[in-house]
Amino acid sequence: MSWNRIVPPAPTQTHCPYCSLQCGMTITRGAAGPGGSTGRRPGLEIGAWVDFPVNEGALCRKGWAAGGLRGSRERLTTPLVRDPGTGELRAAGWDEALDLVAGRIRVLQEAHGKDVVAVFGGGGLTNEKAYQLGKFARVALGTSQIDYNGRWCMSSAASAGNQVFGIDRGLPFPLADVEHADVVVLVGSNLAETMPPAARHLDRLRERGGRVVVIDPRLTPTGERADLFLQPVPGTDLALALGVLHLLDARGAVDEAYVAARTTGFDDVRRAAAAWWPERVERTTGVAADELRALVTLLAGAAASAGGERSDRRPRVMVLTARGAEQHAQGTATVLAWIDVALALGMPGKPYAGYGCLTGQGNGQGGREHGQKADQLPGYRMIDDPAARAHVAGVWGVPPESLPGKGRSAYELLDSLGQHDGGKALLVLGSNIVVSAPNATRITRRLESLDLLVVCDLVLSETAALADVVLPVTQWAEETGTMTNLEGRVVLRRQALSPPDGVRSDLDVLAGLAERLDAPIAFSTDPEEIFAELGRASAGGRADYSGISYARIADEKGVFWPCPSAPEGQAQHPGTPRLFADSFATPDGRARFVAPEYAGPAEQPDPSYPVHLTTGRVLAQYQSGAQTRRIRDLADDGAFVELHPLLADRIGATDGRPVVVRTRRGEMRAPARVVTTIRPDTVFVPFHWVGANRLTNDALDPVSRMPEFKVCAAQVLVPAS
Repeated sequence: MSWNRIVPPAPTQTHCPYCSLQCGMTITRGAAGPGGSTGRRPGLEIGAWVDFPVNEGALCRKGWAAGGLRGSRERLTTPLVRDPGTGELRAAGWDEALDLVAGRIRVLQEAHGKDVVAVFGGGGLTNEKAYQLGKFARVALGTSQIDYNGRWCMSSAASAGNQVFGIDRGLPFPLADVEHADVVVLVGSNLAETMPPAARHLDRLRERGGRVVVIDPRLTPTGERADLFLQPVPGTDLALALGVLHLLDARGAVDEAYVAARTTGFDDVRRAAAAWWPERVERTTGVAADELRALVTLLAGAAASAGGERSDRRPRVMVLTARGAEQHAQGTATVLAWIDVALALGMPGKPYAGYGCLTGQGNGQGGREHGQKADQLPGYRMIDDPAARAHVAGVWGVPPESLPGKGRSAYELLDSLGQHDGGKALLVLGSNIVVSAPNATRITRRLESLDLLVVCDLVLSETAALADVVLPVTQWAEETGTMTNLEGRVVLRRQALSPPDGVRSDLDVLAGLAERLDAPIAFSTDPEEIFAELGRASAGGRADYSGISYARIADEKGVFWPCPSAPEGQAQHPGTPRLFADSFATPDGRARFVAPEYAGPAEQPDPSYPVHLTTGRVLAQYQSGAQTRRIRDLADDGAFVELHPLLADRIGATDGRPVVVRTRRGEMRAPARVVTTIRPDTVFVPFHWVGANRLTNDALDPVSRMPEFKVCAAQVLVPAS
């Protein structure tokens, strides 16, 4: 069967192009959209796929408007090349553009070596594209310099999960398990706005008598759903977790039998938590000691169980972290501390309980499993492992020694561009770096210093506008490929529409460049063929997809990895919806407690920069906004600065009037939103527009290399005019 073949107009079952829920939807060509939302743009109707289990037909505002770029005047349909005489981008043919890119890459590599060319990918690329991009970098370019924007998404949770459990999967259980827990603790997650269809699980949980705890510096729509809301100082979630561990141990609420049977290292954690008594936690985090005790009471089981009746059994506790806890210079340590809480309660591996990470980007999970990260090969194999190199090289048909070694992480790669030991050329797929990078002004200067910047995109994003060559590529509804959602469920996005004339797939771009660079192997453009190869390359790895096929995904509405291929004559592997029931993916099968030490944010407020700045999302926009800001049905008022009335009164700010936010890296101007739902010592700026990440700190987590997006010291003032 050809999964790329366009069929006559009929509903095509596919998935939303945005977040990691990968909500099921249907697309019909040549009809008007539901409720008039997307229907004003002819040719594309978004409908409900009611029996897809993740969202049961529900979509958020962005999902219903997902067809808004179809037919947009801002859609790119021809390659653009920067004219050396005028400095302007001009239209060019595909052969001219690809010949130019390949020729300039050859010249640069001959003069400076293979690593002079870098590659930057995205967490929204399909598994096939992510796999092919990693293969292209290492085989066609021979460069070690490849990473992706998923490093800025959940890398801290990934590094923590690998340390503790021996494996990194966002949720080790299906999302629907959330509603069957007794207590769910959300740390740094605004689920109701970032993944609205998922919030129904919180509502169902509460209807059953369960409890929801939300920990966030802002009272968001998710916090409004909470039975207990804690509002810590940004960057202090680690100290809060240590305080929880302290009280659990003091109350005798640690599951000693579980700890002894299934874990190692708890004594070190016990000693670390002993120093974090409630009053010290209150001084550090701003969370009252009584509120901390109330949280521990819920976790320890003194509250009614789900269903309302009293019960002496331990409540089923689920701890879920997201970017608010993870995007810190101590992000890995913060996640480790909250995993320690779940382990101390004896939850991971038990039904409807445990720890999970709410992955953000559409393919943040699959995007890093198959080769976009600087240190990884397909199947979550590590690039410095000789056995891993031999296996993958064998699948690719190249000598293991020809594969380059480990490269720089995402921010370090970008910050090295144009420097004496950094890249002089960059190929970008699926990322709008100018908006999304921390300390963005600095990184923009690095991009401007390049000898060659090539960007593949749907529209002329802020990053594409700087490029020497812009290549117009297909959007989600115009191509087929797989995605891996936050549960580890591999789903199939089916092509529903023909791309506009002049537009090609990223797979076509990579194949065309590989051929021009005389790559030692051919690069396929068929996604099903590439996925089958991905399965062979991942076989035996942590993220084993070898037992998954397009046909099987279609039949089963997604397949959970790991799913190894079955020996001939045996039944196929069922996939793994739930991990850790019997053992963890460590050599001895035990989870590892890791004792973190609290150091606080890398940048503390002072008299010059007296408040905390934090960043995040809003309901109508997604990531850098390159797509959503161009969709009429998602139009809003743009960037804003959220601040408390006490702070507004102190500086003379008025709701709706401009304020200026400054940090040591830059400043931005936007209207004030004066609200009582944020801490008085904190301001919030959404990151979907140029400006927010000019302010953020590029301090990196020492393990995950995650930048500290979520907190820095800032000054807020009313401009003179």
